[in-house]
Amino acid sequence: MKKLPEKPPAEWDNKRIRNITQIPQDPDFIKEVTEYNNRYLAWDDLKYRITDPEKRKAAWALMKILREMHYENISFSSLILRYSTTPEISRSLHIFDQYLSGNIRIQDKTIRLEESYIINSLREEAIASSMLEGAVTTHKAAKEMLRKGTKPENKSEQMVVNNYRAMQYIREQKDSPLTPEFILTIHRTVTEKTLEDASVGRFRRNDEIVVADPVTGTVHHTPPKHTEIPLMIEELCRFANADEEDSRTFIHPIIKGIILHFLIGYIHPFEDGNGRTARSIFYWFVLSRGYWLFEYMPISRTILKSKKNYALAYLHTEYDEMDLTYFILYNIRCIGNAREDLLLYITDKQSDQKTTTAIIKAIRDINQRQAEILREMMERSEEFFTIREIVETYGVVYQTARNDLLHLADLGYITKEKRGREFMFIFNEGCALWKNNEKNSQKMKS
Repeated sequence: MKKLPEKPPAEWDNKRIRNITQIPQDPDFIKEVTEYNNRYLAWDDLKYRITDPEKRKAAWALMKILREMHYENISFSSLILRYSTTPEISRSLHIFDQYLSGNIRIQDKTIRLEESYIINSLREEAIASSMLEGAVTTHKAAKEMLRKGTKPENKSEQMVVNNYRAMQYIREQKDSPLTPEFILTIHRTVTEKTLEDASVGRFRRNDEIVVADPVTGTVHHTPPKHTEIPLMIEELCRFANADEEDSRTFIHPIIKGIILHFLIGYIHPFEDGNGRTARSIFYWFVLSRGYWLFEYMPISRTILKSKKNYALAYLHTEYDEMDLTYFILYNIRCIGNAREDLLLYITDKQSDQKTTTAIIKAIRDINQRQAEILREMMERSEEFFTIREIVETYGVVYQTARNDLLHLADLGYITKEKRGREFMFIFNEGCALWKNNEKNSQKMKS
């Protein structure tokens, strides 16, 4: 971001709005301003909508009054934090509660979510989260590396691999409480071989780190002093682990996860890797609270498409008296987009599931996973597959992947070749299954 957003007027910054006599009593003006507030526009957004400076200040005063009436204060002693639950947030949370913690349905049918879908989502999240932090690689190359399980050749590829491992670790640890050691382990995982060893998995030990534009050097955020980090992280962990059944302090789990995301970014406890750690902590939290469908939703891919707005959400919050609503709204919209992407992805994969079912019916001596492997090899019939690739794609151990491929080879549906020190497998286009598939394809075309 080359230019920082404009901060709200100084006279409104650090005190409540006490004088409302200057607010016009025009009903159209009040209606317009109420609409702006429902959309939760920031001060710098008003510049393009209300050109008159005094009228703009009056509009802002009214918006602040409306917000003050709905603020929820957050118990975090080292910071003054609050947020508002807007109609958009409430509506979105209702949808997420319905669809992200139960069965997913399309056209009144409950869809089977295969393990390979999770693997695909983890790959997408790892790639996008790395690119957000400056990894220089193509999506195709990064995904091919993860699919084949090849070793990273540079720092950018190492970032992708690290993020992928972190996501896998979070899945395994979703029932664990948040502790400083847990956060350090995630950081160690996402930064391994990309930072100096002395900085990996350790809180920063100086105040030289700032968040700045890499091109212009414009400082976006100056984090708290490094001496404050241990206590702030301890408090963050207490906040994350607090009992959510207490109605007096209840915060919706998805909102709480977003707040944790913000706090890691704000505290900036590490020399590098703060963003990747923050997004990982968000995933851990929502999974730990039963929103299991987040495993299938690479949210960083949506954030990557609106990287500027991601930065603005942080800045608008910090500029406007730590009002987290800006950051919450941005993330809620990203989650909504990711959910829609998931529905499209699963709809597209329904035909794959039908093909898999047909293969199982045609070949009774194979299981569900072996049918999925065979289906993919049919679709990419000119490519060789390795045992390692099956391990990475289907989340199984090496021996299981080896047995699957050897079984399909014994049945004659794929062929095995020795290439160097490893076996390579390719679909056998001469098998009856392929010929029947070709005939069915021709019938569908005609």
